[in-house]
Amino acid sequence: MALNPFFLQGSSSEQRLAQDLINEQLRMYGVEVTYIPRKFVDTDNILNEVQSSKFDDNFAIEAYVNTYDGYSGQGDIMTKFGMSLRDELTLTLSKERFEDFIAPFLAANVGDPDAGIALATRPREGDLIYFPLGARLFEVKFVEHEDPFYQLGKNYVYQLKCELFEYEDEVIDTSIDIIDTQVQDEGVISTLKLVGVGRTTTVMATIGVGYVREIFLNNDGYGFTSQPTITFTESPTGDTARAVGILTTKANVTSIEKILMTSAGAGYNSTPTITISGGGGSGAAATCSVETVYNGVIRFNVTDGGVGYGTEPNITVGQPGAGTTAVGIASIGYVGSDTVVRSIYVQDPGRGYSTVPDVTVAPPSSMGGIGTFFFNEEIEGVNSYARGRVKSWDADTDVLKLSNVGIGSTVFGFYVGEDVVGKTSGARYTVASYDATDVDDKYNSGDEFETFGDDILDFTESNPFGVYWC
Repeated sequence: MALNPFFLQGSSSEQRLAQDLINEQLRMYGVEVTYIPRKFVDTDNILNEVQSSKFDDNFAIEAYVNTYDGYSGQGDIMTKFGMSLRDELTLTLSKERFEDFIAPFLAANVGDPDAGIALATRPREGDLIYFPLGARLFEVKFVEHEDPFYQLGKNYVYQLKCELFEYEDEVIDTSIDIIDTQVQDEGVISTLKLVGVGRTTTVMATIGVGYVREIFLNNDGYGFTSQPTITFTESPTGDTARAVGILTTKANVTSIEKILMTSAGAGYNSTPTITISGGGGSGAAATCSVETVYNGVIRFNVTDGGVGYGTEPNITVGQPGAGTTAVGIASIGYVGSDTVVRSIYVQDPGRGYSTVPDVTVAPPSSMGGIGTFFFNEEIEGVNSYARGRVKSWDADTDVLKLSNVGIGSTVFGFYVGEDVVGKTSGARYTVASYDATDVDDKYNSGDEFETFGDDILDFTESNPFGVYWC
């Protein structure tokens, strides 16, 4: 039987009425979600695969929740990495509303190499939806645009099949805090310890006579796995020289590079014997010479280690009236969370000091940082040109946590001692240490399961079902 000739099937006015009714129903029974389009940052030139992406736009739009009886999907399941959430959500959007209020903004970015948007006429797989009722991010996995199928000769809605978003270090910077902070603690997070307030080290020198003038490394040895012990024959006055061996590895052979004195000793009338032991190596040997007439610097006493040293500072020792100037080498380390000068080695005691010389230590490269880093802003190292996104900034401990380290640069790490600058905040601090190990990795929870498992099961048993008797 033919269609009713008095009803205009497929007329624009009937289609307009159907679309208006759908739009009104979505406003009445739907929920306002935030549509977040995906932009491509880096794309593989060979396979044309997206290597990194970002989400920095947001559009509010009403949507009807098809899964009214709760989330669909597999729900919460246990995996070898811990608990995994596999919730799914189906949303219905008005085709007209999307094409009128979202598509034009996306279309304006098509052709913009920085936007990386290839399709702007409809919702795309890979885009995100923020669902406010559950305060969760979902990723669009499939867009159905033919359901219902051509009523009155036209389609009026998009059905978005969504899955709970699994974060993979994408940049999420929509300027909506409740969305951006969804992944604040997720992803690969690096840690920068920065110099908050620096302080210069102060040192006092001690002079004496009968000290070890120079050490000669006659054989650097081989096979060392740890720092060896350097001992000297005891001084007649009890002020025995002390030294440490500095190791180096060349051609897979670890040997002693040099021997530095923590104290040159005093009171030696003859050349002491040097013994090198421990460290897992062998073959190393050294001799020395002594100065029994003129005073030299026998040790450097660090009275204040300072704060904020990212690299070893230069040491300047006052000149003697006649003779040679002493040379010191600084060694830095941690005291709590602060980087300080822990000790100063005597590389050369000098000769001819009649009075104790002044010792000057170069100040930290930065005596104090300025500003406050903003969440999600990009920072850059002034020397390495490495970049990263701010995850968190603790002004009390001067600890900066970053994600996406290496964006826009071929360098994937920061240099100790360089300044890092916030691109938005203008904050500037000096790097005291850089740790690329992700201590906040959520998948590390597998270690907890392993620990608990060891407490439950005895893996030393050869037969877990018990001991049998023949």
